[in-house]
Amino acid sequence: MAWRIHDSVIRGEIDNRVKGRVRGKLWLDGLAEPVTLDLEGNACPDLAGCLLEFKNPAETFPIRKQPVFAQLQRGKIGNLSASQKVRVFTIPDEEAFAMIDRGEKPPERIANALYLEWFSEGNGRVVIESADYELEISAPEWRLTPAEEKQRVKDAEAGWAMFSKQLNDALEKQKRGQKDPEAEWDEHDYERFMKECDARTDKYMELQEKYGDSDEAEAKIAKEMGWDREEEDDGDDRITVEEMNRITEEALNEPLPEPEPHREGIDWIRTADGDIRHPLQHRCHESAMKVWHECDELGLKESEDDDLQQFVFEFQTTGVKLGGALHGVAQGRGPRDGAFTVAYLKRALDHLHKAQAGLEAVAPKKLLPEKMVSEARKELFEIREGILSLMDGFRGRK
Repeated sequence: MAWRIHDSVIRGEIDNRVKGRVRGKLWLDGLAEPVTLDLEGNACPDLAGCLLEFKNPAETFPIRKQPVFAQLQRGKIGNLSASQKVRVFTIPDEEAFAMIDRGEKPPERIANALYLEWFSEGNGRVVIESADYELEISAPEWRLTPAEEKQRVKDAEAGWAMFSKQLNDALEKQKRGQKDPEAEWDEHDYERFMKECDARTDKYMELQEKYGDSDEAEAKIAKEMGWDREEEDDGDDRITVEEMNRITEEALNEPLPEPEPHREGIDWIRTADGDIRHPLQHRCHESAMKVWHECDELGLKESEDDDLQQFVFEFQTTGVKLGGALHGVAQGRGPRDGAFTVAYLKRALDHLHKAQAGLEAVAPKKLLPEKMVSEARKELFEIREGILSLMDGFRGRK
């Protein structure tokens, strides 16, 4: 996945006054020293030959510590422009998101955005995109000729092609060794399949971020994802958009099955809000939210401590993964393939282990009260035992 670091940028400068070279510095939240840029290539025509200085007036957030963002960014330029066209809300974000939650479309306008993209030797694709930065651009010391602009576009496309190949390689790596879908799968087959889904999702998200959501963009995305080839192979078996919408609408309107009464407390419980959840998933969710609120009360929710953030985030993610694994069981939709459920539970277990590691790393720092650490340690251990017990129960179930 690309590094998108606009929320961590405090200020920066990009200098393309020497043709064929882009140098600069970035001051990032969470790093003591500025990051140095030394990149091959030229900016887009609006920034070529110029010195760009920019400042982020918004609140910034520390850049993640792992993997490490290299202090020296060497590589090749993608697209560097101060006039990238983007859609922005004309109302505060909170109001816009509330409208989206209600199924309404918030008002938008087209704005110019700063878009800085490069392909780093150490970190892959890096993107800074914002319509809110304050910019100062010097007069150009030189201009791109038509031939140089053509070469610049070709170089940017080559950088993207290299990055896209990395995404494809990651996807192909997960696809290798997949069983015939008609054959009987075990939990390891499902694990490989889930990793393939992750790699495919990563690729799709990168393509959507790169190309946007226009009709032309959809065609480009479909081509790079290989969907156009799949449609050609499927021939008349393709499902139209109208048919897909009809199937989805019918599925949404179909009443949910009622869970089996005698399995209450074992496979399902009803929450205070009336929702049906698996007991273990509900316990994990409630425990993780309790920890999050306690950290907030201690003034630690926005802490820059990586171990504390790992503990809280991975605890919450465990609950999400348990929901994915056990929601169908709680809803009484019939037994899902046991091997699939085991593979899904393994994912939850992996995140729980990361939460445990984060807790043990943060405990000696005395950021959390000893009682809170002790209770969280006990809770994580018991949830772990619950996951392992479920995995044993689902193994061998068809």
